[in-house]
Amino acid sequence: MAKFSRIEVCSKMKETGIVPVFYHADLEVSKQVVKACYDGGVRVFEFTNRGDFAHEIFAELNKWVLKECPEMILGIGSIVDSGTASLFLQSGANFIVGPLLNPDIFKVCNRRQVAYIPGCGSVSEIGTAQELGAEVVKIFPAGNVGGPSFVKNVMAPMPWSNIMATGAVEPTEENLKAWFNSGVACVGMGSKLFPDDAIKQKDWARITQICKETFAIMTKIST
Repeated sequence: MAKFSRIEVCSKMKETGIVPVFYHADLEVSKQVVKACYDGGVRVFEFTNRGDFAHEIFAELNKWVLKECPEMILGIGSIVDSGTASLFLQSGANFIVGPLLNPDIFKVCNRRQVAYIPGCGSVSEIGTAQELGAEVVKIFPAGNVGGPSFVKNVMAPMPWSNIMATGAVEPTEENLKAWFNSGVACVGMGSKLFPDDAIKQKDWARITQICKETFAIMTKIST
């Protein structure tokens, strides 16, 4: 069962603005990456369903997070069908993210009052997601569907929209300023937060530092 309500999840996404997106087959590496992000100020984290037995890794990771990072809202990404969503909900996923919009996942998540953040690539898909109950919608792949310009043009006639951009997001002032000035509520960020060499060298402090620097940029561009 999810620890955090769907409203708490969406509010925290908007409050912090950054949702790291990460997968690793090694549970211990995953724990250290989550902790490094937590120490860097992250409070919403998307683990992704991208490998065999990912649900087993997620289940153990979530148990650990509940004890070691109690304020971290851990969810699961890369979910494309309702059966897989149900599997992760059984392991306590606080939110479900997908690269596409699947109405069947809304039924599963709405029944449990868990946030489903579907991937959308058009204005019509965003509208459909909102009709089905999405508090936050993900544009994906954000850089390919039109980037910040797309978001700006969606927000003009649909200013109530809470959009998370994932894809083509980088922890730089220029990039983040473009996205947030366009009107996004938050951004999902993957590999740029987790350099390959930092993972290989188990340099968790470097990941913490990147997170802190990213939040410093967020503070700067919001003032």
